[in-house]
Amino acid sequence: MRRIALIGFGGVGQAFAAVLAERGEDLRREMGLDARIVAVSDPFKGAVYQEGGLDLRALSACVREKGSVDAYPEGPGVVRGLDSIATIQETAADTIVEVSPTLPGGEPSIGYCRAAFASGKHVITSNKGPAALGYAELSAAAKAVGAYFGIEGTVMSGTPSLWLGKAALAGNRISEIRGILNGTTNYMLTRMEEGLEYDDALGEAQQLGYAEAEPSSDVDGHDAQFKIVILAQHVLGVPLRLEQVQRTGIRDLTRKDVEAAVRAGSHWKLLARVEVDGSEVRASVGPVRVPSADALASVRGALNAITYQCDLMGPVTLVGAGAGRQETAFALLADLIRIEQRAATGRSLA
Repeated sequence: MRRIALIGFGGVGQAFAAVLAERGEDLRREMGLDARIVAVSDPFKGAVYQEGGLDLRALSACVREKGSVDAYPEGPGVVRGLDSIATIQETAADTIVEVSPTLPGGEPSIGYCRAAFASGKHVITSNKGPAALGYAELSAAAKAVGAYFGIEGTVMSGTPSLWLGKAALAGNRISEIRGILNGTTNYMLTRMEEGLEYDDALGEAQQLGYAEAEPSSDVDGHDAQFKIVILAQHVLGVPLRLEQVQRTGIRDLTRKDVEAAVRAGSHWKLLARVEVDGSEVRASVGPVRVPSADALASVRGALNAITYQCDLMGPVTLVGAGAGRQETAFALLADLIRIEQRAATGRSLA
């Protein structure tokens, strides 16, 4: 049995629990994966632990009706009130799914991952902080104890961008990664092509929930900057740091700029890019006029896309959702399945 502790029980954590509740029997029958959430710890919703596994429908009902896991019904072995570190260190969970609220410096997520590996436990996270800012340290810590560090959901949500570059394209030499890694800006640029001014496109993106009220992470390129660092480190093995990525946002683009590009046979996209040329590494995030013949040019709306430039395969492009609670929950599930596959085969598949 795979025992899971969820650190954080916001939208993504609840979506992951719902997926396990819905697909649990199928996973057991088709893959031999008996995955049970035994603990939840959330700074706002409380904490509960039951070694044999929590009743996920009862857990979801508590949050839906009471807004707290503290309302989980009494039962044999139910323990309440453990903080996140205690949940990681003291429960019988063997896998930590870390989806907690994270500050700009990557904490407390990095600390939670560190504590998990020190306890010999696997970690799956959808938070960019540990994957971008703590990747070298945390990967080494995982390797030292034979644990898995799953970060698939950090770049393109449930679209398997990391798996594609790391596993499916294994054997190729990848010289460049380019991607539309932020759905908010891609949606805005699409709407500007359709006639909206920048401010109107931003307002619409905020109304639809694509952009936050304070949108700088998206429109100034910070989100994409984190993601290209993750790709460089995880797929290319390049120890790229955030400050090495030249970054420009889309605030200076106007509707006229976007429409002029379309008339000239191209499309403005906020591209994240990393190139490796021998020992030289170049990385950037910024608006680029992409020719219409390029596969990335046709990616519209809130979709994300990534192109790997391979020596054997040439360019390989993957397009899919880059955000969403259910999509990110699938990414967490995909990493959980890889842990089970590794246990069965004795080797990592990604």
